[in-house]
Amino acid sequence: MTEMTNLSNEPSLETLHEWDRVHQLHPWAAMDDWRGYDNMMVDTAEGIYMWDASGKKFIDGPAGMWCTQIGYGRKDMADAIAAQVMKLPYTSPFSNATEPSAVLAKKIADMAPGDLNNVFFTTGGSTAVDTALRTMMYYFNRRGMPEKKMILAREKGYHGSTYLAHSVTGKERDKSHFDHASHMVHFLPDVNPYRRAEGQSVEAFCDEKVADLENAIATIGADKIGAFIAEPVLSSGGVIVPAPGYHKRTWEVCKANDILYISDEVVTGFGRLGHWFASEDLFDIVPDMITCAKGLTSGYLPLGACIIADHVLEAISNLGEPSSYTNGYTYSGHPVCCVAALKNIEIFESEGILEHVREVSPHFQKRLKALEKFDIVGDARGMGLLGCIEGKAEDLEAERTLGAKIDEACEARGLIVRPLINMAVFSPPLIITLEQIDEMFDIIEDALAEVQKDVNG
Repeated sequence: MTEMTNLSNEPSLETLHEWDRVHQLHPWAAMDDWRGYDNMMVDTAEGIYMWDASGKKFIDGPAGMWCTQIGYGRKDMADAIAAQVMKLPYTSPFSNATEPSAVLAKKIADMAPGDLNNVFFTTGGSTAVDTALRTMMYYFNRRGMPEKKMILAREKGYHGSTYLAHSVTGKERDKSHFDHASHMVHFLPDVNPYRRAEGQSVEAFCDEKVADLENAIATIGADKIGAFIAEPVLSSGGVIVPAPGYHKRTWEVCKANDILYISDEVVTGFGRLGHWFASEDLFDIVPDMITCAKGLTSGYLPLGACIIADHVLEAISNLGEPSSYTNGYTYSGHPVCCVAALKNIEIFESEGILEHVREVSPHFQKRLKALEKFDIVGDARGMGLLGCIEGKAEDLEAERTLGAKIDEACEARGLIVRPLINMAVFSPPLIITLEQIDEMFDIIEDALAEVQKDVNG
């Protein structure tokens, strides 16, 4: 562990908490009491661990926000970032190119499946999704099909918090008092096999979910639907892994109806499931567009990308009338962020991180599945280094607090997980060792034993 920062000449912890409460509005803050609570003041981090301002050590179970793939405290990453800052910190992407952005675009195109050879850099996952959806609209406008704009999305899916990304997010608890373009989106029912009818096979459930898509197309009309956006694993919705065959079958339905398939790999991309991208390697599909972010830089700097297939752009090029792709951001292709991504990829390759994830994932999933021995665990599911505990209780009110109780019990033992109503999700840094996986699940088991005792009285 690196030496802890000396705060003696800095603002006190109490002062920092006060400034944070009074002046900083955090994502998803509870507005009925947004100045009434203290967020953990994280001070330092190294590897898979982080320390709060009091010096207490925690395993970072969520890997920041599904993103710190290579872990914390990488001096090689810091050196690469610093060198680019001194060489060229910024240039306008509207009129200039840089070596880092050009090299990174080529690398991503080489990693992506099929003919997804065109990379548009964004500031993060939300803007990558917005870019994909705006590109769909531009695509059908250019093809003389201005009515073909409806977006199909899924309940429990999460795609971001910008306007369009928020609009296609299917998590009901996120639909609060913010406006969203509800007229542009149709949500397909929950694809979680855990929620299938009693006695229904997984295969029959998959048939039902594919029929949901086919019925939506028949009702709305294929001539009105422009895109289907889907996460390979619905991460923030509770690490929902759809039934085997679902992705391939829905992709085929989209292809048959001239509906662009957008794969949101902001979480599943860059190693979380042991591959650069999950779409083709794990689910045998080649989308028309892929969105990515998070693990692209392992969280060291903000960067996202929308990867677009050749056949999409070629269909709307050279149509005889001038048209510009009027979508862009001041920080598109930011050279320092691109260098961070390149160094991240270099570390992945030199340290065999993809291979490591594939090696340790079976043990991770075995320890996860074993949690179903607890009465309060209804389902323990996951894929790769993604996991979710879905709690159950006889009393509905008690069930809704299970996620928070599990989180609190884990935090007291030195592990951070992410509570989601009756669920707790986790996705540790990809460098986690077998021993650290056991350390993590030993804590979870101890925490679940305490929560179960509390729930059962």
